[in-house]
Amino acid sequence: MVGGSEGQAPPDAPELKRRRKSPRLAAAARAEEAEAEAEAELGPGGALEGAEHPFGTPEPLTRPPIRARRSPDNSSICFVPESPVNEKAEAYDSNEPKKPAEYQPNIYTLLKERKADFLEKNQEHHHSATSQRRSKFRDQSGIRKESQPLARSDSESQGGFHKSWTWLLVLLISVPLFYFIWSRVPSLLDATLSSRDTQILQAFRARMKELQNTYQSQDPSLWKRTHVLLEKHLNTSHLHLEPAILLFTAGQEAEKALRCLSNEIADAMAFSQNATTIKINGEDKAILDSDIVKLEVDNELSSGFREGKKVAVVHRFELLPAGSTLIFYKYCDHENAAFKDVALLLTVLLDEQSLRKSLTLQEVEEKVRDFLWAKFTGSDVASSYNSMDTDKLSGLWSRISHLVLPVWPEKDLPVEGCT
Repeated sequence: MVGGSEGQAPPDAPELKRRRKSPRLAAAARAEEAEAEAEAELGPGGALEGAEHPFGTPEPLTRPPIRARRSPDNSSICFVPESPVNEKAEAYDSNEPKKPAEYQPNIYTLLKERKADFLEKNQEHHHSATSQRRSKFRDQSGIRKESQPLARSDSESQGGFHKSWTWLLVLLISVPLFYFIWSRVPSLLDATLSSRDTQILQAFRARMKELQNTYQSQDPSLWKRTHVLLEKHLNTSHLHLEPAILLFTAGQEAEKALRCLSNEIADAMAFSQNATTIKINGEDKAILDSDIVKLEVDNELSSGFREGKKVAVVHRFELLPAGSTLIFYKYCDHENAAFKDVALLLTVLLDEQSLRKSLTLQEVEEKVRDFLWAKFTGSDVASSYNSMDTDKLSGLWSRISHLVLPVWPEKDLPVEGCT
């Protein structure tokens, strides 16, 4: 049998395969065919198009495919179900091709999606942070606005407090300083005025000393009284209430000495004050109308004093028209004189040839008064409203007779005389 069988030819391969198929293989084949038909009916995804599987995806419900494997000794064929892990390992080991593109996710698409998600989240975060900052800023601005009136009121109260303290300090400092300055001002003024007065008095005394050396025949009382009256008037620290009035008189023999001495004393006083002398000569106006002379004398005196001149000398007062002498009410008044810081020197030449040196000052004053009464109120003087009378002459005499001093003749005066 053995040999016979070896000598016989083997049957055909298909027939051998059919003969070798077992019922198990047939069942597996039928199952595969049924599965293929189901897939064909359901579609590629294993489910009807447009419908969802009630139990999820069909993949976990299907049985894994069965693969036929030959035994190592090629003696028999066995069927083993495929394992996904084994498939992945075999695919990796055998470098099998990857799954189709429709099942493989695109990496660029994933990156774009992640970037879009990141940008969206970043925008949301930025929007939320911005809104939080705005709300915080609104809260802070509201708090600041609420606190501004309080801060302003506090600052105003503090400013008022500081201002009050500042004014108090200023007062505490300024009051003693003002008192110190005010107390020092009189002394400073006195020092300034005294220095100026000293210079004026020194200049006047120097000139008067020269005159005293020149006019040595004059009585010592003349120099003494003249010094006292004029120096008192030169002292600017004392308030001048009235002008200084001097009347010099002499006999005919002392006419030249009278003119020269009165001019020299007036010039000495004017020189000490850096001024000049107003000089009026009654002899030149003797024949003129009384009103005209009065106007001329008024203009000369007022214009000269306004220009800063401090001394006026009127020679030959007795030769002026009687009515014109009333203008001296204006300049020689005790209380209402037009100019109080000036000096007026008048000269009267008597008809007598000489004056006795034994005469007292009172007697000399009476002699001059009587002489003027005779000149201005005589019978030959025209009577009118503007003319002189006894009452007017009495008022005039009381104003010009502050100090009446006699002048004696001098031997060594220049022949040509003085201007």
